[in-house]
Amino acid sequence: MGRNTRKRRSPLAVRAVAASAALAIGGGGLVWANFYASAHEETGAQNQTKAAAAQVATIDCPDVGQQLTNVPRGARKSVAKELSKLDQQVTDAYKRLADTRQAQAGDASYVDNAILSPLKSKRTATIDRININIRNAGGKGGQADQLAGCTGVPAEQPEVVDGNNGDNQNNGGDQNNGGNQNGGDQNNDGQDQNNDGQDQGNDGQDQGGDAGQDQGNGGQAGNGPVAADFQDITQVQPNGGPQGVNGNGLPANGDSGSTGTFTTACGTNENENRNSDNVIVAPGVSNGAQHQHDYVGNQANNAFASDQDLANGNTTCQNQGDKSSYFWPVLRVQDGQNDIDANAPGGGQDGNVGTILQASQAELKFVGNKTSDVVAMPTALRIITGDAKSFVNGLNNANTNWSCTGFEDRQLTDKYPICPEGSSVVRTSFFQSCWDGQNIDSANHRTHVDFVEQDGSCSNGFQAIPQLQVRLVYDVAAPQINNGQVVNPFAVDAFPDQLHKPITDHNDFINFFDQNTMNEMVQCINSGQNCQ
Repeated sequence: MGRNTRKRRSPLAVRAVAASAALAIGGGGLVWANFYASAHEETGAQNQTKAAAAQVATIDCPDVGQQLTNVPRGARKSVAKELSKLDQQVTDAYKRLADTRQAQAGDASYVDNAILSPLKSKRTATIDRININIRNAGGKGGQADQLAGCTGVPAEQPEVVDGNNGDNQNNGGDQNNGGNQNGGDQNNDGQDQNNDGQDQGNDGQDQGGDAGQDQGNGGQAGNGPVAADFQDITQVQPNGGPQGVNGNGLPANGDSGSTGTFTTACGTNENENRNSDNVIVAPGVSNGAQHQHDYVGNQANNAFASDQDLANGNTTCQNQGDKSSYFWPVLRVQDGQNDIDANAPGGGQDGNVGTILQASQAELKFVGNKTSDVVAMPTALRIITGDAKSFVNGLNNANTNWSCTGFEDRQLTDKYPICPEGSSVVRTSFFQSCWDGQNIDSANHRTHVDFVEQDGSCSNGFQAIPQLQVRLVYDVAAPQINNGQVVNPFAVDAFPDQLHKPITDHNDFINFFDQNTMNEMVQCINSGQNCQ
């Protein structure tokens, strides 16, 4: 498709983004361990440790899964398990980075020799196994060396020359990535992935340096978010409503074409059905997501659920013809309290702490296409929108919209909103709504579907399907920012290395409407009716 080939950043753009990222995470803000003392307590030795720790603030590894566009079906489950091992290896490397600051202070080569080199060896072996699985299933493997190596991202970079301010933080700023959200080539060498989504707003990531990195954060202790991740919604200029990132997540519907809607009411996860699995990306892998998901609709979704399990599962949807699975990372307030998963994988063991919030509203609406009728979605179609790793991967697959009730003509992509009294936090996701007409999934879970173009059309012969639009509302107290530190922030659950950045928000859908209900949806949308 037209947007499937990644545009490489210029070296200047890469340096600018790396600098912005480094300022955002300066002082080792990535790690769990709060190894900084407050300014008035620091000794010479502590300052030495701090300086050494700041030399490498994070680790950047190529996202192997996004490279795998031609995995034979017979190898996909085994490959998914190996990809989960790669995720765990990166997490372990971050923990080691956190636990060895004293050693790093005394040895400039420590990170390379003790962290990055062993990590590369482990990744090489894992990628070799992936290649073997692919070849055994009749496919063609790749070169492990091209994807195994990871780099340490320094916290000290040249100053960013940037004229943007908070007025454009919500519009993608100078993100520079283009709209090629699905590209199998998007992570080709891992060296230009340090854009982490933080330079798209340019409105606060370089204002505070390491301010807030050593704050308590209700138990996060440096694992994010920080004060610079929040923006007062009243200070954001109106920008027309949810538009996603770089063309990812544009609304497909309009005043022409298929103008109807179909709304399904499935609750707000009142029964607290959650797990840290992801049956789309990591089938058969417990804790494959390393963060908790809320589930509405289908109640049989876990890492080991087959399509038959999902087809036979119960649903929370009022329309019993909808057994689809809708799931997204939970939102927590980091209030220092222990939720039920405080000592469990996907929770406290993976740096996700605090009280899980239940949405006050969860609106699930399917809309049409402004240029054509829509066709029915196939049973078991899987769609992931947004990228849980966009802090490291960059913006190619990012799709985020953050706002507040009463201010939804103002959207943020790389900031959490600070809402005024009486206003609630809103997360919105507009899914891909162009389908290749053949596949219910793809090897990298991206290339079988695509977002609409700017004019609403589907490119490269893809067909328009109903667009799922998810709107989640949370009644949560606005965090307070005092002296560069954020108190009781809220944040989405995330992989440990993603620092709970708002740009990592994402949403998942597996279609299990029965055929009659799906046909009703298509008819409603194509005839301009509003059905539920």
